[in-house]
Parts: sequence; structure tokens; C-alpha cells
Amino acid sequence: MKQKIQDSWEQIQVLDSLVGNDYLLVSTDRSLVSYAVMTHQLDSIRPIVWQDDHLELLDQRILPTEYQFISYTDVHAVADAIRDMVVRGAPAIGITAAYGVVLAARKRYAESAGNWLSAIQEDFEYLAASRPTAVNLFWAIERMKQCCTNIKGDPEPRLLQEAHAILQEDIAANYRMGELGASLIDAGSSVLTHCNAGALATGGYGTALGVIRSAYSQGKITEVHADETRPWMQGARLTAWELLQEGISVELNTDGAAAWLMKQGKVQWVIVGSDRIAANGDVANKIGTYNLAVLAKHHGVKFMVAAPTSTIDMSVASGEDIPIESRDTAEILSLGGQRLAAEGAGAWNPVFDVTPAELVDAIVTEKGIIEKPNLSKVKQLMSD
Repeated sequence: MKQKIQDSWEQIQVLDSLVGNDYLLVSTDRSLVSYAVMTHQLDSIRPIVWQDDHLELLDQRILPTEYQFISYTDVHAVADAIRDMVVRGAPAIGITAAYGVVLAARKRYAESAGNWLSAIQEDFEYLAASRPTAVNLFWAIERMKQCCTNIKGDPEPRLLQEAHAILQEDIAANYRMGELGASLIDAGSSVLTHCNAGALATGGYGTALGVIRSAYSQGKITEVHADETRPWMQGARLTAWELLQEGISVELNTDGAAAWLMKQGKVQWVIVGSDRIAANGDVANKIGTYNLAVLAKHHGVKFMVAAPTSTIDMSVASGEDIPIESRDTAEILSLGGQRLAAEGAGAWNPVFDVTPAELVDAIVTEKGIIEKPNLSKVKQLMSD
């Protein structure tokens, strides 16, 4: 049952069969409205929850063997959760940081009602240092900073409202991207995805997996393949778990098997998310994405990136200017605390790579689709 569209931004309860999606933010002055109020049946996962007076995060490090939320009341603990990958995925990181600001403001205001705005600057810096590549982190922090400047009195209620809005807008944007991305996919298609760009990486529904959810619900997708995604195995642990929760069958492959899978004609689209998109359309995403783009071009397979406009960083001219995070080499040399590599072997562990825009067939955002992206097309989309 569709809810009546409201005339201004407000919370509404959707009275239909949505699971775990009680509240959405809709507006008649944005194109997201019809997508925010339509039924999305394959939508049961919410990894970020504000419960009463605290933040709860689904611990993605222990999925799929354990399903456990961790409670947070301190901003430094929230930043550490981002760094330690309790929560991951650029949109989810940004949302989490927004709620971290709420917790920081509560503490700083309690310590000094007259000096909280000055004191909280330290917390902004601590949050910003947690993950350098995901631009949504800095976008969300800047939005919360701007909100802080106009607050008189206790900042928590207003900042909590803003954090809720960031979460709700993300879910609505994912619905919109899902429908737009699905429109590019022909019936009878098989798709390959990398890492996890689903509900677990966002406020809900997902970017790349949002497209897959939408296309699957329309009967367009016959098979979903997922790279296992070394070294954190997000494809095997998270994407497979997430799709199976929705009743979508998935077939895993090793990262190195993707070329042979394409050679067999078993993939029509590669669909991935992004942690940062440069002004010229270059795409930073989980390490191994660039490999897939090169392979897709060679085999005539289409390559789609699904990401909200908050992931597009117009201050970065090209992918060469995107900072690429590196993590502990132990993630490569060991698995589950057990060393795999020969003693004495070293490792190189960049977390992301950059796919040049010329290898991308479509960037799908909540504002529209950019086919064959370049600087001019990205500028036009962001100026609309």
C-alpha cells in the first residue's frame, strides 16, 4: 500500500510490507519520492541503528557466523569502529560518522555548554582520520559541521535530526539508483559483483546490490556471481550472506576466476560500488575492481558503478589524486589469526584501486545515469 506523498521533508511511516524499513524521508521537490514510497520486498537489512540514546552497529567482522550489534556512546569508539571495519562501505561510514558527531556534541555540551563548539573540533579531526579514501566520511562530517554553526542551546536534538536525515536520504537514494541501474539490464542477464556494496555498506538496500535487488525483483537477473574479495572476503562473507537473506541465490568465485567466468559468456554486467569518484569519472573502489574493469573491456562485458552523488568528489581532478589507504600486511599473510604465508615473506596491501573512467560504461547515481563518464558529463550531473 503506497503512502500519500508529503509536500515537505518529514518522516513518514510506510504502511506496506517493507521489512526493517519503517521510516523514510521523502520530498516532492526531489525525484526520489516515488522510489521512497514504493514497496521493496528484498530489503530486510539495516546495519546502522540509533536506539534510544545510543548508536548500534552490526559487527561485520564476524558475519556470517555471528549476527551481533555493538553499542556506542562515545565518538572515539565510533571512529575506532570505522577504522577497525566493524562498519565499512563509504555511505555507511559517512552515516556512522554523522551519528558519532551526535555523541561528541552530547559529551562536549555536558562538559561545557558555552565551549562545546570549539571543543568538538578535535572530535571532527579524530573521525576524519579513521579512513582516508571514503569521501562520504568527509562529506558527512562537513554537513554536520555546517549544522553545528546554527545551533543555540543543546546541540544534540538538532544534530540527531540531521544524522537521521543523512541515513534516510541514503536509503531513498539507493532505491532510486536501484531502479535506474535495473533499467540498463536486459532480461536474462547474469551479473558479477565485487566486495560488498549492499545494505551492509550503506544505510540500507545498497548501491550495487540495490541495482541487483531491483533487477532481480523485475525478473531480469538469472544468476548473480560474486568475487570472494581477498583479503577480508567481503564477497564470500557479506555479499553472499546478504543476498541469501533476501532469497537471492549467489555463486561465489575466487577473484582470479573472473576472467574465465567472462570467457564462458556467463557475465553480461559487472556491477560495483565506489568509495570515491573523481571529477573526471575515475572510480576508486575495493582492490580488484580495476582488474574486473580491464577484464570486462576485453570480453565485451558492460561495467556499471552505482554510487550516490555524495561519493563524487569534484575537488579531485582525477583518480591520480585520490588517497589510497593501505592496511596491515598481516591481513594478507594470515587468515583468521593463522599465518598462511611462508615466514619471512613480505606483502603489499592497498585497500583500494582506481578504475579509469574510459573503462566504465555507466555511473548510476540517485540524480541520474552518466554513460561513458567524463569531466563534462560529471560536471553537468552535479550542477543539475
